[in-house]
Amino acid sequence: MADCRVYLPATFAMLTELKETGQLHARSGWGFMVTDALREFYTAGDEEEIAYSAFLEASMASLRLLAIGDEEHFPHRRVVISVDVPAEAVTPQPEMGEPVVKLEPALVTTEQLAAIHVDIEESEAATAKAIEAIDTADLGDEDAELAVGDALDNFMAFYDPSELPFLVELL
Repeated sequence: MADCRVYLPATFAMLTELKETGQLHARSGWGFMVTDALREFYTAGDEEEIAYSAFLEASMASLRLLAIGDEEHFPHRRVVISVDVPAEAVTPQPEMGEPVVKLEPALVTTEQLAAIHVDIEESEAATAKAIEAIDTADLGDEDAELAVGDALDNFMAFYDPSELPFLVELL
């Protein structure tokens, strides 16, 4: 079976863990990817556009991780780690949402790393507002939804897997 691209919500502390240990546990085993249910949801758009919607879900989940408040170095920067895992390690969870998957095992390694995406410095203010608003947005508050949307619209810088050591050391 072919590998599947999975987008893992993360924080900068999780990137540091990945660099230092060569592995990372996906938070509660959850990730996001293009699933059959997600493809069926979209009536138009190519595979890249559909994958971007799964990526956005992971970036929103990163906001939730930041809302916990245990990120010291960059508390207002979303992080999404893209990994390629064996198809048999992924179980879609359609009851949780079209792109949601459970990884088993939840452990990923640097060898599986495909890309790293991190908010740029100019996005921190919008991300900070979104972190404050994420729970209220989930409850349907329109202003909070707009704040979260503003953060999701911001550019996340792309880093090649080989740049992980430099990213952790220099950022």
